[in-house]
Amino acid sequence: MSSTPSRTTKRLSLASSDEKTGLGNYFIANYPPFSFWTSGNIDAVYQTLAKPPQRPSPLGLYIHIPFCRKRCKFCYFRVYVDKNARDIEDYLEHVLREVAIYSRLEAIRGRSLDFVYFGGGTPSYLSARQLRDFIGALKRLMPWERVQEVTFECEPGTLQRPKLEALHELGVTRLSLGVENFNDAILEENGRAHRSAEIYRAYQWIRDLAFPQVNIDLIAGMVGETWENWRECVRQTLALQPDSVTIYQMELPYNTEYAKAARSGHSLPFSLADWPTKRAWVNYAFEELLAAGYEISSGYTLVRDKQRVHFRYRDALWQGADLLGTGVASFGHIQGVHVQNHTEWDTYLEPIRNGHLPLYRAYLCSPLELCVREFILQLKTGQVDLDYFQGKYGERIIVRFGEELAWLCDQGYALLDGKQLTLTRAGLLQVDRLLPIFFLPQHRTNRYV
Repeated sequence: MSSTPSRTTKRLSLASSDEKTGLGNYFIANYPPFSFWTSGNIDAVYQTLAKPPQRPSPLGLYIHIPFCRKRCKFCYFRVYVDKNARDIEDYLEHVLREVAIYSRLEAIRGRSLDFVYFGGGTPSYLSARQLRDFIGALKRLMPWERVQEVTFECEPGTLQRPKLEALHELGVTRLSLGVENFNDAILEENGRAHRSAEIYRAYQWIRDLAFPQVNIDLIAGMVGETWENWRECVRQTLALQPDSVTIYQMELPYNTEYAKAARSGHSLPFSLADWPTKRAWVNYAFEELLAAGYEISSGYTLVRDKQRVHFRYRDALWQGADLLGTGVASFGHIQGVHVQNHTEWDTYLEPIRNGHLPLYRAYLCSPLELCVREFILQLKTGQVDLDYFQGKYGERIIVRFGEELAWLCDQGYALLDGKQLTLTRAGLLQVDRLLPIFFLPQHRTNRYV
C-alpha cells in the first residue's frame, strides 16, 4: 500500500514527533475516550440493564480493591493508604451489595460468569480471612460454574504463605505479581512498598503452591532506570521463569504524584527516559525473552507457551464482552454501553446504601464505535483479522481506514497481507502512540481521559 500524506496523516505525524515523556496519558485503555463519557448517559445504562441481553456475550466481573500500603509516585488509579480495618470491611460489604444489585437485573440475572479479575490498588492487601469471606460471598451471589479464569493482582510485600494458600483454595488461576523492578533504590525512589527480598520470598511460595499461571509485571523507564540495571532486571526475570511477563512503559498521567510536582512548578529531582529509550528497553527485553523461548502475546506481554497460557479477561474484553465493573471508580461495559462508577469514597458508598448502583458517567456506543473500539484494542495484540469486523459489524476496515493503514505501512509500522494486518516490531513497541489515528473525527479533539 502507498499513499500521499494527507492533512490528517501530516497532522498525526507532527503530533507524534515530540518523543520526550510529558504529562498526560499514553496508554489507550478504551474507546471512545473517557472524556466523552457523561452523567447524562446514565439512563442508557439502566435501560440496558432492564432488558434481557440483546446479543450473546461472555460476562466478566471486575472487583476494584483500592487499598495500598503506599501510593506509588507514578500511580494514577483510585487507591487509599489511610483506611482502617472498619473502613475496609465496610467497603467490601458495599461491593457485595453492588454485585447483588447487578445480579437481580434482567440483563445479568442467571448469567454465569466467564472470568473474574481482582485489581487495585492492592487486592493482596486483604487478609486471608477477608479473602475467604469476600470471595465466598461473591460465589453465592453469582454463578461461578463456568468461570474459566480468575486473576488476582499482588504486591509482593503483602503476601504470606497462608494468604496464598487461601487464594489457591478459592480458585485463583493467575497471579499477577507487581514486581516492576528488582533494584531496591529504584523501588524506593518510585514509591513502591516492596523490596527485592520480598519478591523472591513470595515467588517461592507461589511456585510451591503450583498456581496455574504466574505473571510478572515490569515497568520500563521508572525514575532512576539505566541500561545496566534494566539488563539485570531482565536477567532476574528470566531466572524466575514466569509463565508470562508484562512490560509497561512509564508514563505521567495528570493525577500522579510525579505529575502533580511538575504542574506545581517545582523542578523534578530526576530526568525521565524519553520514549525512544523506553522502547529500546522494551525491545531488549522482548529479544531476550524470545531467545529464551517466550512468544509475543501483545505489545506488552510475552508468554512461555501460547497453548497453555491464555488471557481470557483481556481477549474477551477486546472482543466486546460484558463486564461488571464493581468498586470505587471501576469501569464496565454492558451490551454496548460503557459505564464508570463514582470515583470518590463517599459518593461511591452512598448510592449503594440506598439500594442503587453507584454510577458516575456512561457512554452509549454506536455500532461503528463498537467496531472501532474492538479494532483499536485488538491491534494491541499485533495482529488483526480484518474479516472479523466485516462479519460482526459489516464494516470494511480497509475502506474505513484506508488512508491510516497506508500511512502505517509506509512508515514501516505495519504490513497488510490480504485481510491480515500485522504490526511490525517498531509498530508494536509504540502501539498506544499510533492508535489515535483510528479515532473517529469527533473523538480527536478532547484529552483522552
